[in-house]
Amino acid sequence: MKGLFYRAGVSDAEPKFVIQETCLPEALGSHQVRVKVKACGLSPLDLKLLSDVGIQRDLIPVGRDVAGVVLQVGTDVSFFQPEDEVVGRKHRTERCLLTVTVVLMEYREIQKPEKLSSVCVAGALRDGLCAYTALHTHARMAAGHTLLVMDGASSFGLMCIQLACYHGAKVLTTSHSPQKRTFLEQLRPSVARVIPVENGSSDLLSVVLEETGGLGVDIIVDCGVRLQEEDESEETKFLPHKHNIISVLGVGGHWVTSHQELQLDPPDCRLLYLKSASVSFLNPEVWTASSAQQGRYLHILKDIVEKMSAGVLRPQPEEAVPRYEATVAMEAVQRHEKKKAVVQL
Repeated sequence: MKGLFYRAGVSDAEPKFVIQETCLPEALGSHQVRVKVKACGLSPLDLKLLSDVGIQRDLIPVGRDVAGVVLQVGTDVSFFQPEDEVVGRKHRTERCLLTVTVVLMEYREIQKPEKLSSVCVAGALRDGLCAYTALHTHARMAAGHTLLVMDGASSFGLMCIQLACYHGAKVLTTSHSPQKRTFLEQLRPSVARVIPVENGSSDLLSVVLEETGGLGVDIIVDCGVRLQEEDESEETKFLPHKHNIISVLGVGGHWVTSHQELQLDPPDCRLLYLKSASVSFLNPEVWTASSAQQGRYLHILKDIVEKMSAGVLRPQPEEAVPRYEATVAMEAVQRHEKKKAVVQL
């Protein structure tokens, strides 16, 4: 059986993602489930995170989100039976999911609703988990809150918008291009205001204060920030500066950031202190990097797929690629040419 792996410690001239033979245990553990894979979601590997948690291997398995059909269950498995359709996320990097069959622990997967396709749920599970973690776990969102979502047309931003609207929050968002602005304008009245930032300079502060009566927003969810005002590189030119983020935050507000190396200067900290505001870091791998709070994690996954099945969360459709294109697709994802990819088996 073959799987997709990241080859560590090679030069740039050699391929970083390779197809290698892998094997699964013939005998299942008491709480393990053997699953026939129908679709597998690919997202960028955080190599620094893997190094920080002590995972250093020559070949690192690729593939996090999987949807498939149960083939066999362990002796003590009570949640699933053969022929059940399931969806789950891999814990750390024990096994490669981009294979014909995989073995998962029963408490790392949930039942897949019949209305959802395997490709849809495998492609949207990570974004849904990130949105749920940002808005509920970190920001404690409630009805009546005002939310600012940066780059609302992204797959993650769209999930945040839909989840916030469902819970009665007022949503403001930014657009990075005229096409994205048109797309977001079509979401009205779910989106109260679309703020264009494609020209490199925006009236973010004035627009937000106008929409909130000068009070600022209760919650901000970003997709990265600029640490230096003069940084105008292609990767960061559409990102808001950290001081602008803090300036539009209201008293008692909460900022959820995806920036791993955020540095706040003393004036920034002073402004946060004056507003009694707080900052949280959104790490999408935190649920699977630790075995703590597994019950809460499963509840989140179940709620996500139920909302997707009910039409509350409508992810952007993702075109699946065949298995033989998985290496090329993963290379594009790792280079950030694509946010994600889905492989259909």
